[in-house]
Amino acid sequence: MVFSSMVFMCVFLPAVFVLHCILPGIRAKNALLLLASVLFYAYGEPVYIILLFISTLLNYFCACGIDRFQNHRKGILVLAVICNLGILIVFKYTDFILGMVNSVTGLHLPLPQIRMPIGISFFTFQAMSYVIDVYRETTKAQKNYAKVLLYISFFPQLIAGPIVKYHDVAAEIDQRTVTLDGVALGIRRFSAGLCKKVLLANTLGLVADNLFGASAGSINGAGAWLGAISYMLQIYFDFSGYSDMAVGVSMMLNIDLPINFDSPYKALSIRDFWKRWHISLTKFFTKYVYIPLGGSRKGLFFTYLNTMIIFVISGIWHGANWTFLLWGILHGLMMVFDRIFGKLEEKIFEPVRWAVSFFCVNVLWLLFRSDSIGQWKQIIKTIAQFN
Repeated sequence: MVFSSMVFMCVFLPAVFVLHCILPGIRAKNALLLLASVLFYAYGEPVYIILLFISTLLNYFCACGIDRFQNHRKGILVLAVICNLGILIVFKYTDFILGMVNSVTGLHLPLPQIRMPIGISFFTFQAMSYVIDVYRETTKAQKNYAKVLLYISFFPQLIAGPIVKYHDVAAEIDQRTVTLDGVALGIRRFSAGLCKKVLLANTLGLVADNLFGASAGSINGAGAWLGAISYMLQIYFDFSGYSDMAVGVSMMLNIDLPINFDSPYKALSIRDFWKRWHISLTKFFTKYVYIPLGGSRKGLFFTYLNTMIIFVISGIWHGANWTFLLWGILHGLMMVFDRIFGKLEEKIFEPVRWAVSFFCVNVLWLLFRSDSIGQWKQIIKTIAQFN
């Protein structure tokens, strides 16, 4: 079920909102949201609801184990991380890994073509953040499994984020009151996101699809430019629109989700861009990967190395294709470049800095959308010809 569908807007959301308002007590409200979240996910992925339960149970018991067995805390954390990443690898990267093995060894191992569960990247990372925070003692282990399940499966952010830490919403899961101001602001935010998604992103997507779906050489320079600009706008309006709808629905229920986008195309550098684009993912990688690796505390070499590691992981996280890996590597290299020449860049005329950053981001969006690196090169070549 998607937010822009008539089923969601005309049946699901009104029913959940009205029942949430009239049900007495926080337990009944949480039970309603939990049931709604399960139905929301099962509507599109009825089989993989079992996977969602397995994932939440795994992380619930690991968090409780970390809290209870102090002498084995680290081992339990390692087990949780391995299991979470294992689930993600099996469902998202099996075909990619086997294809790579086939190409390197000359074998012909069959590809199982496992269908990837919707939202697995988001709810897996969110579950991992909960266990890690319990280990770091920044969050208390929740003894009520239903609350952990609600936190991980909460339907507004289950499919496409934003990624939320448990201690950010724990108080609202325990107690909340719907207010008229919150409902009004939530409807406004949801409506804005819906317009971004339906009126802008979907329309622009039709133009972009013509570029990426065309055979090599069948699109001239003007068509390639139009398709590239359309995709640049589409991906922003689609993703930020969906995030706005998620935040809006949550506001209507008096649960605050973080803002995920902050005018990213105004960025004056790649570093600035990643402070504005998919903010919750950037914070996740910073807190749970970059800082544990040493961050910028171990000298310049390891600062640059850790930056590259983060963006390689980010590229792979976005999809199982060489295009995503190269996209992450190139973003990482530009981040390192910004770190090295940051003070020099600050002396450059701001419109020039913006233009260069905007151009780099959008050239890499073409790579992100392309089916192969070869297709990306062909599109860049067509654009450069100005035919």
